[in-house]
Amino acid sequence: MTFSRRTLARLLGGTAAAATLPAVNPAAVIAQPNRPANPRAFPAGFLWGSATASYQVEGAAQEDGRGPSIWDTFSHTPGKTFNGDTGDVADDFYHLYRNDIALMKSLGLTAFRFSISWSRVFPTGTGAPNPKGLDFYNRLVDALLEANIQPFCTLFHWDLPQALEDQGGWRNRATSEAFAAYAGYVAKNLSDRIKHFMTLNEMSSFVFIGYRDGRHAPGLKLGQADVAQVSHNAVLAHGLGVQAIRANAKPGVEVGLAESISNITPVVDTGQHVAAARIAMREENARFLTAVLEGRYTERYLRSLGPDAPKFTDADMRIIGSPLDFVGINCYANEFVRADASDKGYALVPRPASYPHMASPWLFIGPEALYWSPRLVNEVWHPKAIYITENGCSSDDIVNGQGLVLDSDRLMFLRNFLTQLQRGVSEGVPVRGYFLWSLLDNFEWADGYSKRFGIVYVDFKTQKRTPKLSAEFYKATIAKNSVA
Repeated sequence: MTFSRRTLARLLGGTAAAATLPAVNPAAVIAQPNRPANPRAFPAGFLWGSATASYQVEGAAQEDGRGPSIWDTFSHTPGKTFNGDTGDVADDFYHLYRNDIALMKSLGLTAFRFSISWSRVFPTGTGAPNPKGLDFYNRLVDALLEANIQPFCTLFHWDLPQALEDQGGWRNRATSEAFAAYAGYVAKNLSDRIKHFMTLNEMSSFVFIGYRDGRHAPGLKLGQADVAQVSHNAVLAHGLGVQAIRANAKPGVEVGLAESISNITPVVDTGQHVAAARIAMREENARFLTAVLEGRYTERYLRSLGPDAPKFTDADMRIIGSPLDFVGINCYANEFVRADASDKGYALVPRPASYPHMASPWLFIGPEALYWSPRLVNEVWHPKAIYITENGCSSDDIVNGQGLVLDSDRLMFLRNFLTQLQRGVSEGVPVRGYFLWSLLDNFEWADGYSKRFGIVYVDFKTQKRTPKLSAEFYKATIAKNSVA
């Protein structure tokens, strides 16, 4: 489409004579001396990884001495998972890990977060260790290092040994002590090569969804007082685990956790709403992250529970507050916060029914979370380092007639979230690395295989791997060290 000088003048709000535009020198546009060479770049040495969990990918559920976990029991209980799906085979990562590491290397990954199956190492949670179980993780770590991929190890990602659940599970303080013994054993044997350990993954998720709502293993619906005590035993396990790792690990090991926090976002970026968001970050995470980073429960949290508050000692809180080397944030959806005149100082903003989400109905699209969540964690607690230990999304992925998976919605999600992350990093927020959830489509807990989160499509009948369009995007992002 072309315009006359008169029409162009009218569009520009001037006269016909004024519509004669100056000639543009392309070289002058490109050569802007004050513009950074790549304003969207991440710092040199930024780690690009992916994340998985043992029960979601390993399979080999009854091989080499592995004991049953609560997820074996739960997924084999009729009606508990989509279509009765189980993790018996999953991605068969136990046998195919070398192929998957080669895939990681081809994408340029520099780090890989995996979890250890507690019941593979200690089949009943305590007692004598299973040598074959530890051998698998020795082989996995060696293969990662051969590929120049740094291993990041999570010690507990929801698959509690069933034998411990039979004794009360996380309702029982003894489980916290058993976790510490297990953590110390793994650190003693693997810390010569693994330099980053995380204690527990998403305490908030396995406590609330598994012990309060009953939708995840072990499928309980406990009352408020019992849930509060389960929460306390979880953070106590974390603290005991930190101490056990430090007592048994080789020098130079860094210890942290991976928590699905309330990813607080000010509804508008103005002073009053940002101040409210700082308050909300601390109070909305009082039960878990705040307790860990401050070694105490907030007064408001304890007051809200009244007689249902957990039973604990000052010694417990000192253990829970054991110093960390980094904080891991699992960031998916966010919570918008506004300033409020109440004594609370903030209010959560409810989402309208029209709010956009990905294939999983709970996965609301709020890219700002990957800016505000690390920023607020840094401003409130000043951790030594932060890692984004999970971020990603589900999509209705299909393989088209050309054998391609064109997941453009996942590209939209990742591009926007990573742009927000880079914004924070460029402002000095100490995020050291990013772990995409996930490399592979996998067993997605109660959703079974109905929801796909991978950047690599998995045919669960044949175990064929097909990189999606999002894998190409992530590879380009890693190669450029900036948002592709």
